[in-house]
Amino acid sequence: MIQMLNRTSHQVFQDFCMPSNLRVGIGAFSTLLDEVQKLQVSKIAVVSDKGLERAGVVQKVIDLLDPMSIPTVTFTEIAGEPTFRLVREATFQLKKEKCDLIIGIGGGSALDVAKTVAALLDKSELTPYLSGAERIESRTIPCILLPTTSGTGSEVTMNAIFGDEEQELKRGIVSPVLLPDVAIVDPELTLSCPPRVTAASGVDAFTHAIESYVAVKATPLTKIYAEKAMRLFPSHIVRSVHNGKDLEARTGMSWVSVLAGVSLANAGVGAVHALAYPLGGKYHIEHGVANALLMPYVFNVTGTTCMEQMVEVAEFLKIGDFKANPHDALEAVVNYLYKLLKQLDLPYSLAELGVSEESLPQLAHQASQIDRLLSNTPYRLSEQKILQIYQNAYAGTL
Repeated sequence: MIQMLNRTSHQVFQDFCMPSNLRVGIGAFSTLLDEVQKLQVSKIAVVSDKGLERAGVVQKVIDLLDPMSIPTVTFTEIAGEPTFRLVREATFQLKKEKCDLIIGIGGGSALDVAKTVAALLDKSELTPYLSGAERIESRTIPCILLPTTSGTGSEVTMNAIFGDEEQELKRGIVSPVLLPDVAIVDPELTLSCPPRVTAASGVDAFTHAIESYVAVKATPLTKIYAEKAMRLFPSHIVRSVHNGKDLEARTGMSWVSVLAGVSLANAGVGAVHALAYPLGGKYHIEHGVANALLMPYVFNVTGTTCMEQMVEVAEFLKIGDFKANPHDALEAVVNYLYKLLKQLDLPYSLAELGVSEESLPQLAHQASQIDRLLSNTPYRLSEQKILQIYQNAYAGTL
C-alpha cells in the first residue's frame, strides 16, 4: 500500500534553482557555438543593447555562429533601463520573425529583456503576465545568456525588472522559467565595461549578497553562496574599477556576480531594492547606482535586527573581529559601504542625482507598497521610517 504524505500548514521548505547549465571562466564565450549546435533551431535572435552593437560585440556573436548558416536577427533597441513597453515591442518583433532561440548578451537590462521575451514568445496574450496578474508557468523557446557586466546576476536569477511608465516605478517579473537553459559567464566579455558601470554593477552584486544573506528566506545553502561572494568582493572591486584590464580582478568580480546572483535567486533581497525601485521609476536612476547609494543608509537602520550577521559580514570583508562588540560591527560595515561609494567615484547622496526633496514622501509611499521585498527584510520598515532613510540619503549623512 502506498502511504501518502500528510501535508500540513506547518511545512516549511524551499527549492533551490539554478540554470540547467552554468559555465564560468576565461574563454567560455567560444563555447556558445557548441551550445547552439546542440539545439534544433531554424532562426536565432540576438538581444543586446545599442552600446554593445556599436562596440562590435553583437557582430562578434553573429560571426561566431556563422558556420551554422542559421538565419540570425537582432534586437538592440535597449538604451538604459528597459520598460514593459519595450518588452512588448521586442516580443512582437521576434514573434513576427518566428525566432526559436533567444541569445541575450549584455548587462542586466539586455538579459532581463532576452529571458522575458523567450518566455513570452509562445504566449498569445502578454498583458496578464506583464501586469503581474498571472505568473509565467512555461517556456518553449530555448534561451542562452551571456553577461558583459559583473553585478546583476540576471543570467542566474528568476527575476526580471522593468520600468512601469504609468506608475513611475519598477516592477519585477518572477518565475523559474526565466532561468536560461545555458548561462555562459566569460570574464573577458567584461574587460571593456567602463568604470562607472563596473562600480555600480559590482556594488549591486554585493547588495545581492548581503541582502540575501540576512533575508528572512535565507537558508544554509543560499548563505554559502552569499558568503563566498562577500569574501571575494573586497579583493577585486577596486581593482576592476580603476584598472579595467586586470583580468584576475574581472574574473573575481564575475564570480562575485554569479555567486550573489544564485543566492539572490533563491533567498531574495530586501529593503535596499524596495527603496531603489521608485528611484528608477521616477528618476530613471540606474539600478546598480541606486542600490549602491542606498545600501549604507538602509543597513544603518535594518542592521540593528541582525547584529550576529553583521559580525560575520565584517569578518568576510576583513574589516575586523567584532564578536565581543556586535554593535560596533554594524557601524563598521555601514562605514565601509559609505566610504566605498567615494572610493569607487559613485554618488553618495540623492541630491547629487537630481532627486527633488519634495518628492521624498511620494517615493517613501511607493516603496512602502513593495511588500514582496520588505517582508523579506528582518526589520519592519514603516512608511515614516522609509522616509527618514530617504531623507538621510538625500542629505548624504548617516
